[in-house]
Amino acid sequence: MKALEERILAEGHNMGQGILKVDSFVNHQVDPVLMMECGKEFARLFAGLNATKVLTCEISGIAPALATGYALGIPVVYARKTKPITMPDTVFLTTAPSHTKKREVEIMASPEYLRPGERVLIIDDFLATGQTILALARIAKAAGAEIVGVGALIEKTFEGGRAALSVLNVPIESLARIVDMSDGRIVFG
Repeated sequence: MKALEERILAEGHNMGQGILKVDSFVNHQVDPVLMMECGKEFARLFAGLNATKVLTCEISGIAPALATGYALGIPVVYARKTKPITMPDTVFLTTAPSHTKKREVEIMASPEYLRPGERVLIIDDFLATGQTILALARIAKAAGAEIVGVGALIEKTFEGGRAALSVLNVPIESLARIVDMSDGRIVFG
């Protein structure tokens, strides 16, 4: 998606070690116009899947997931990293490595909002190693839901996430595919 790529080049910062800072429009401050355009594009790409829920992980996945859910007219569920007192005692829980925190984090979702038979579209901000998306898939499967597709705003193809997600056997779409971040560059492919 050209608008997203242009924004990454204009405001993204290659911090080295595979870290791309997009805080000014995705991860800290959110550009709602850009996110709505991304949501429309995901809705177009996944229109035929008949998804009933969008699933993401807090916090950075919420903006693109919400825009996608809005465009598709379906609810959005986000896996939480801390359990509030309002969540039931029994939850769907797994762990995922955090690229930016450099440790494993727990993610969980309430069985109140993910049910057997749901058709789940996973949307996240990044597809890098694929481990966060696989953790979301474990949560969906534990709920008895079917994963029907995966979308990411930004894919870092050199980290192998798409290959790791091949076990899901679903369509995988990314709106900006970065093929190289060596030497401070950001190269799309």
